[in-house]
Amino acid sequence: MSESERAEIERFQRDVIEPSMTQLVLIDFWAEWCGPCKQLSPLLDKIAGDYADKGVRLVKLDVDAEKFIAAQFRIQSIPTVYAMYQGQPVGDLSAFRTEPQFTKAIDQLLAQFKVPSEGAAAEADIVPLLAMGEDVLAGGDAARAAAIFSQIREMAPGDAAAIGGLARALLASGDMDAARAALDEAPAALAEAPDIARARAALELASAPAADTAALDARIAADPDDHGARLELAGARAAAGDRDGAADALLEIIGRERDWNGGAARQRFLQLLEAQGLADPWASAQRRRLSAVLFT
Repeated sequence: MSESERAEIERFQRDVIEPSMTQLVLIDFWAEWCGPCKQLSPLLDKIAGDYADKGVRLVKLDVDAEKFIAAQFRIQSIPTVYAMYQGQPVGDLSAFRTEPQFTKAIDQLLAQFKVPSEGAAAEADIVPLLAMGEDVLAGGDAARAAAIFSQIREMAPGDAAAIGGLARALLASGDMDAARAALDEAPAALAEAPDIARARAALELASAPAADTAALDARIAADPDDHGARLELAGARAAAGDRDGAADALLEIIGRERDWNGGAARQRFLQLLEAQGLADPWASAQRRRLSAVLFT
């Protein structure tokens, strides 16, 4: 075997065989002098772009430059288009010339061989990192958690859990401006995502203005029905990280006058739960407390 043939094999191994272990690779055998090849090329480029996130990759092999590989595939006419998966040819798409023909065949191959999409692969990669970030944040190391969530966001810029986690970690580290910026930079389509909503709720609670809690306590002692003072006290406690104290104050308002100020206490209470995470055991326990107040 000559050096040039060995080089062709190495390129084919790198550009086709290795990617085909996880992707459906379309091989376009072509040549510069081939008119039909040039006509087909833009269509293949478009299809490859449309299917890129579904696990499809296009590789173009010039039969004049890759003579040894072309001979191994017994290429007798061009354009020739093969599909490969996990190192094996799985389809001959050479007869196709229209987009519907190609897409139908590609869809069938993707379904038949259960080719993972890039989105699914990326999600699989970041799931354990997201769990690590949440564990680190729960353990109190906000700076390290922020670093982990930042890494995830670089891997998956549109992942709501990574953006929300980063904002909460920055908030926990005391950088409220950076937390707000992280949320403001999130794609508009993610505005209603639970992870984004949770982080925004936490940011809003943490943004409560500083208050003289001693003065508020004195007002409440003098008038237990001073719901305005109690609501302000709940906000101050939430901003200081005293979720239990905030919940107690809000439930006291709801128990005394559930619809006060348009249900402001109940809305703030639900925001407190959202900021904690609705699936959190603490939030579940507080929902039970709310139900007990409302229905007894």
